[in-house]
Amino acid sequence: MHFSIPETESRSGDSGGSAYVLRKEYGANVLPAFPPKKLFSLTPAEVEQRREQLEKYMQAVRQDPLLGSSETFNSFLRRAQQETQQVPTEEVSLEVLLSNGQKVLVNVLTSDQTEDVLEAVAAKLDLPDDLIGYFSLFLVREKEDGAFSFVRKLQEFELPYVSVTSLRSQEYKIVLRKSYWDSAYDDDVMENRVGLNLLYAQTVADIEHGWILVTKEQHRQLKSLQEKVSKKEFLRLAQTLRHYGYLRFDACVADFPEKDCPVVVSAGNSELSLQLRLPGQQLREGSFRVTRMRCWRVTSSVPLPSGGTSSPGRGRGEVRLELAFEYLMSKDRLQWVTITSPQAIMMSICLQSMVDELMVKKSGGSIRKMLRRRVGGTLRRSESQQAVKSPPLLESPDASRESMVKLSSKLSAVSLRGIGTPGTDASASDVHGNFAFEGIGDEDL
Repeated sequence: MHFSIPETESRSGDSGGSAYVLRKEYGANVLPAFPPKKLFSLTPAEVEQRREQLEKYMQAVRQDPLLGSSETFNSFLRRAQQETQQVPTEEVSLEVLLSNGQKVLVNVLTSDQTEDVLEAVAAKLDLPDDLIGYFSLFLVREKEDGAFSFVRKLQEFELPYVSVTSLRSQEYKIVLRKSYWDSAYDDDVMENRVGLNLLYAQTVADIEHGWILVTKEQHRQLKSLQEKVSKKEFLRLAQTLRHYGYLRFDACVADFPEKDCPVVVSAGNSELSLQLRLPGQQLREGSFRVTRMRCWRVTSSVPLPSGGTSSPGRGRGEVRLELAFEYLMSKDRLQWVTITSPQAIMMSICLQSMVDELMVKKSGGSIRKMLRRRVGGTLRRSESQQAVKSPPLLESPDASRESMVKLSSKLSAVSLRGIGTPGTDASASDVHGNFAFEGIGDEDL
């Protein structure tokens, strides 16, 4: 990836000064190309185009931990977001949803970054300081059935108010959800009343939307615990269920176990799960453990029109995103698996966070985060606090939901294609090496 700053940006304004510092600090070949800025006022169409460019830029940067931890770089991006949308710094009311759809209104500044807004939501709910790091804010699109389609996790350098309002659609929301994968960390959260209620509300919502796989008998037991208001026991049972705590993505396409196979991908418990239906067969599931992924990368391409050529007068197609990972199928046999999805970058970020969590646990560390404190101040406490509402009892199980059988990882004749196809913009430097990768033998498969 290459970093290029137009003359108009590098010579004027704070953004230009920061860009010069960044180029000097990281070099011209480390940073992605930044969307150019014009000297003159932008038209509404140009503002929207720059917003889209900036969003893609931020998603690309999120995959590089070195850039993501740079305060100079984060300041640069915060100013760029405000300048693009021409949003003045002022106090506003921002709506954040809980997993059960409950609305939490917080007063923030338009220039407040993700950490500021997360602190404000925690203060409103009376969530203790030491539990804030167990939760994150996500940008989602609310679907007709009330379920959320996850766009991305809001990054530290983002301005949540600007991010959600710039999309100019009521479909897009900001949601609070737990940010860790290992259910063992639930114990820390469940010791607190507010933390327990947040986990409980999220789990009930995940079951209702079919994200957590539940049999009729398990559903009956869960409902009985709900009626007794036994929230901890409810969560203990839920922890034993398939896909508890997973993040589910929209339906997409994979090349496993065959080309152009419709799948539903879920991420959690140190794995990617692919639910699929082969011709003439019942619903099946294939699991790919993070520790067996040697590396992965996200590529983008623009499909050519039928005929293979693009006529000058015709617009280009939509950008297609692919997540590809090299997987240890058996001893000494690595194969590439490719998932084509608009949420490919989000999937990549989930993989990276699962690897990070595994490495922290392996080193004996803790995921408990100590939030950066403001100079001369502490966490802002809300004057009016809001309780987490208890969700309604679970509805009857959906009869249309089928049980799944495990898809063997030792399938023969698996059609797997490489990802170095023409039209992609990825290079070897875009590959994410996996420090949690473990060599295993046939007896472990």
